[in-house]
Amino acid sequence: MENPMSKTALILGATGRFGRHMADALTRHGWTVRPFNRAKDDLVQAAEGADLIVNAWNPPYSKWAVLVPDLTKQVIAAAKSSGAAVLIPGNVYVFGEDLPAIIGPDTPHRATNSLGHIRRQLEAAYRDAGVKTIILRAGDYIDTETSENWLHKIIAAKIAKGRFSYPGPLDRPHAWAYLPDLTEAGAMLADRLESLPLFSDYMFEGYTLTGAELAQAVQAATGQPVKAKVMSWMPIHLMRPFWAEAKHLVEMRYLWRRPHQGNGQALAQSLPTVPHTPLKEALQKACAPLLQKSTSTQTNRWSEA
Repeated sequence: MENPMSKTALILGATGRFGRHMADALTRHGWTVRPFNRAKDDLVQAAEGADLIVNAWNPPYSKWAVLVPDLTKQVIAAAKSSGAAVLIPGNVYVFGEDLPAIIGPDTPHRATNSLGHIRRQLEAAYRDAGVKTIILRAGDYIDTETSENWLHKIIAAKIAKGRFSYPGPLDRPHAWAYLPDLTEAGAMLADRLESLPLFSDYMFEGYTLTGAELAQAVQAATGQPVKAKVMSWMPIHLMRPFWAEAKHLVEMRYLWRRPHQGNGQALAQSLPTVPHTPLKEALQKACAPLLQKSTSTQTNRWSEA
């Protein structure tokens, strides 16, 4: 039963990376959390009585053009019907291939590529709808569980074997965000809904690291010697005729070539403190599942011998 004294958040995509951590953060802050079940729930009905809708839905890249505009309309309709505010995890796609080295709320949205254009339309729809909206923008995610992110799937996937495969030049600064920190900031903003403007755009600064710096930090965090190498994109190019996501990964390759970091000044001015876990601790937690998986595999192989 929901606590009548607490505020209520409806989480869309509660089992995904951002949604899972956001649900945990809001719960710690005393919110009542409702996970949305797409198989059986009606969105407008589910949003009744909610103070906040966390839109953490993130379809596969290949389905963005078909699904994202309709999902956006549905969430806006639910927010208008219920009077709830909406919190959205933003990304850096909206800035386009010529994004500047420092990006923040005042950076123009100039993306013309397909994924960037879709995200521009999504954010513009909320701005134009008159629904109270929080965009909490960040770079690539550092998660505490293995998930569909670059760090776990590609970069550090084989650190147990000393391999570190980076998708771009090793000397380019790249923006990263530790999900527990990012979503804690989101919960802190949610606690201040009444004082926020109708449309808020915040950049979460997180960590800015070159590929070489990230490799060194992973080595320091895990005690595993790693050798950093630049990843070959050829396999992804070759998979384009057979794998719908491949062309979109190639489309966003520029983010590994263009140096960029977040400007978190606006967020720092809106919160008493911005959550910041030391990098070593964040990477220890992020890499632990990868090392455990390797150990478990080796143990199973031994037991099967």
